[in-house]
Amino acid sequence: MLKLLSSSSSCLQARVHSLGPNLGLRPGPTELASPFLRVLGSLTGLTRPNSSRQAFFCSDASDGSDQVVEVEAKKAGTDGEAESKSSSAIVPTNPRPEDYLTVLALPLPHRPLFPGFYMPIYVKDPKLLAALQESRKRQAPYAGAFLLKDEPGTDPSVVSGSETDKSISDLKGKELFNRLHEVGTLAQISSIQGDQVVLIGHRRLRITEMVDEDPLTVKVDHLKDKPYNKDDDVIKATSFEVISTLRDVLKTSSLWRDHVQTYTQHIGDFNFPRLADFGAAISGANKLQCQQVLEELDVYKRLKLTLELVKKEIEISKIQESIAKAIEEKISGEQRRYLLNEQLKAIKKELGLEADDKTTLSAKFRERLEPNREKCPPHVLQVIEEELTKLQLLEASSSEFNVTRNYLDWLTSIPWGNYSDENFDVLRAQKILDEDHYGLSDVKERILEFIAVGKLRGISQGKIICLSGPPGVGKTSIGRSIARALNRKFYRFSVGGLSDVAEIKGHRRTYIGAMPGKMVQCLKNVGTANPLVLIDEIDKLGRGHAGDPASALLELLDPEQNANFLDHYLDVPIDLSKVLFVCTANVVEMIPNPLLDRMEVISIAGYITDEKIHIARDYLEKTTREACGIKPEQVEVTDAALLALIENYCREAGVRNLQKHIEKIYRKIALQLVRQGVSDEPEVAGQIESPTSQIDGPNESAVVEAQVAETDEAKVEDVDKLDQSVVASESQIASESLETDLPVEPAVGEVQVADTDEPMDSKDAKKTDKIQESEAIKTVDKVLVDELNVADFVGKPVFHAERLYDQTPVGVVMGLAWTAMGGSTLYIETTQVEEGEGKGSLNVTGQLGDVMKESTQIAHTVARAILLDKEPDNPFFANSKLHLHVPAGATPKDGPSAGCTMITSMLSLAMKKPVKKDLAMTGEVTLTGRILPIGGVKEKTIAARRGEVKTIIFPAANRKDFDELAPNVKEGLDVHFVDDYNQIFDLAFSDDQSKEK
Repeated sequence: MLKLLSSSSSCLQARVHSLGPNLGLRPGPTELASPFLRVLGSLTGLTRPNSSRQAFFCSDASDGSDQVVEVEAKKAGTDGEAESKSSSAIVPTNPRPEDYLTVLALPLPHRPLFPGFYMPIYVKDPKLLAALQESRKRQAPYAGAFLLKDEPGTDPSVVSGSETDKSISDLKGKELFNRLHEVGTLAQISSIQGDQVVLIGHRRLRITEMVDEDPLTVKVDHLKDKPYNKDDDVIKATSFEVISTLRDVLKTSSLWRDHVQTYTQHIGDFNFPRLADFGAAISGANKLQCQQVLEELDVYKRLKLTLELVKKEIEISKIQESIAKAIEEKISGEQRRYLLNEQLKAIKKELGLEADDKTTLSAKFRERLEPNREKCPPHVLQVIEEELTKLQLLEASSSEFNVTRNYLDWLTSIPWGNYSDENFDVLRAQKILDEDHYGLSDVKERILEFIAVGKLRGISQGKIICLSGPPGVGKTSIGRSIARALNRKFYRFSVGGLSDVAEIKGHRRTYIGAMPGKMVQCLKNVGTANPLVLIDEIDKLGRGHAGDPASALLELLDPEQNANFLDHYLDVPIDLSKVLFVCTANVVEMIPNPLLDRMEVISIAGYITDEKIHIARDYLEKTTREACGIKPEQVEVTDAALLALIENYCREAGVRNLQKHIEKIYRKIALQLVRQGVSDEPEVAGQIESPTSQIDGPNESAVVEAQVAETDEAKVEDVDKLDQSVVASESQIASESLETDLPVEPAVGEVQVADTDEPMDSKDAKKTDKIQESEAIKTVDKVLVDELNVADFVGKPVFHAERLYDQTPVGVVMGLAWTAMGGSTLYIETTQVEEGEGKGSLNVTGQLGDVMKESTQIAHTVARAILLDKEPDNPFFANSKLHLHVPAGATPKDGPSAGCTMITSMLSLAMKKPVKKDLAMTGEVTLTGRILPIGGVKEKTIAARRGEVKTIIFPAANRKDFDELAPNVKEGLDVHFVDDYNQIFDLAFSDDQSKEK
């Protein structure tokens, strides 16, 4: 059949057009070799009713020659008419099909039934099924098959079969009648098996009216095709195009060939109308397009509609073919690659060149574990062996294989029991810490204690140290220096904003993309089991939907638990007791108390001015100068400039901002030096190239003599123009450079004239030596940065002197405050707003917190009591409306340590006495006048020095904190420690300087 359809259209058309009414036919067999030949013979219009003519059809033979097939049409007549018949399954009945004018209506849900085609349908209505069976028994096996219309508002291309069947079974009577298309098909009931009815289409029908509702019976008219001219060239051309397209589709689709075979077994008269029905019936068009073909009675229009559908089918076949080809190529390529890989593995295995993947992986894991096998805990070894056995049993393509492989990769990468050799040399550690950081004696002392204990014990035990302090004081860099001093590996990870517990404890292995926690990653990266781990920004831990990381850190940082730390991914205990944990935080109060309890807190208050100058000179300036590519002899930054930079631009506790300003200065210096060099380069080039171009020529002697004369005059004029303020040594260097670099260079000219026989290469070499010598002699002006021009590099000063008053006014007292950025001075001002009998009250401003507002009320009460004791006749507080303000108003302030300062301010206003000059105080006050201890002693002491304070008043309970400060912090301060406010009163308002410290 495929060969028949693949015959050339030219051969087919030549044979068909050669046929005529008077065609001479060759004798041939009267039986068809296959049913499809009859179809092709009838497609050409050769087999017609009332004729016994034979036709020839051209097809491809296996030997390349044309086969001539003879087709004979048989005659059969009823009532004087001859109709062609084939060996079909259509049972001849009496009366004839056209005599049925009233038929049962069968709804078709999916596609219309075309004449000549089978269609099985399922009849759910028992009454309709019984009526069909009764009709078949009465030798009237005919019914009307009509396509069902879609429900209004539904998409005909998207519909569920079950829902359709259900909706059809629910339709009855008139509702079903209204849903049927008018044009349908007279169908012969071929067989009934259960509720399945097989129909064979005969001819077209049109519904005229409804006869009965249950089961639905309708009156019909039998439709006939409109008359057409079988010899019309347009109809023939259209039919030939349909045949050609069908042949192309049959080449690619076996399903279509099955349709053709089934069709040709039962239909013999395959003319133009049947060709249109055939193409539309087996196409993949939707039901509305098929119904349109069924309703069309004009044969030419029907052929055109069918041609459109078949053309669409050929396009779909092409797409299907390309998709199938692509998938087939992909699958065949993968299969071929797989087979080749398997063959390669087998060949290598036979030759002993290479083992399979699983064996190679197992060998790699065992080799990695071997150095630490003796140190590895037994329970870990057991888990590794079990996983290696499991790996051998798994298929390499399974997902569990990858999970097991990754798990073994992590298990064997951890340095079980592998410790780095620590250096317990205290003097070496002291030297390293001093090299990296200036000051910070508390931190250095604690590290040296740790090293000393490790030296005495012979083994070091991991500790948890928390460095707290303002930003920029060097907390993170201290951790790196500690690791270098101890000869430990260093690993840092920041937990700022961390909200996922899995970052600490790891994921479960069952999750896709599971990873161990940070500690397991740390051990794999550093390769030792005793590194120094820096956990940065531990006071900024987040908390999200994935758990509370602060609670997850408890097991990691608890010295009693971290010897058996359990990671969710590894699921085996890990010994972290030898790890030295160093945490950093800006504000200790932000760390949860259970976590803080596991740490040893070391506070880093910040740096005083002297320390900042040393740090800037010894560390920051040197690093920045090297980073900018500037030589030390090119720049000089005076101590006064650094002091102005610290006092007016960088008052914070740390040195990060100071480093930024120093970098800014050196960047501007680098730009200035580059600009100066660029402006000098063309001048030097002109000085060298000009004489050479003049000397090179035939009259060298004359040219040189002229140049010498010009040079002498130019040199005298240039020397006379030198600045008289230049130092003698600099004038000498400048004169030498003038003699060398002026545009004439007589010495060079004389040499070139005298030795005219010398080659040019030698002349160029001498000229180059002279240039290098001149560049070596030439000097670059040194850039000087002092307190006068520092503003040119970093802009206007940001801060001004913290001391606002040379002589403190009445009602104003300087207090000391602690901030996250270090210490700060804080003025407290009180003034009288209104005076009158019984108008005593207090108004407070300055954006104060709740605790500080309470301190103002306490201070007001204590001040009234003290004034009553000191000056009983003074009714100031009872008759005065006071206003207390704490600058700056834009900064939120809170805390109890300003209580004594507020009392002093109120008493100063009440007694109209200013406090002593250069005095600052801090301390919390009770209602009975007792002074309670405060925090941040070092920060407040540094702030007092910055504010040019000479005398400080601290609570007596803070004496020990002050004594532990470095000597350079306490130097030059007159500090008094008090435990009762009466002592502050005497110090603040008395001129006696001999009070006990």
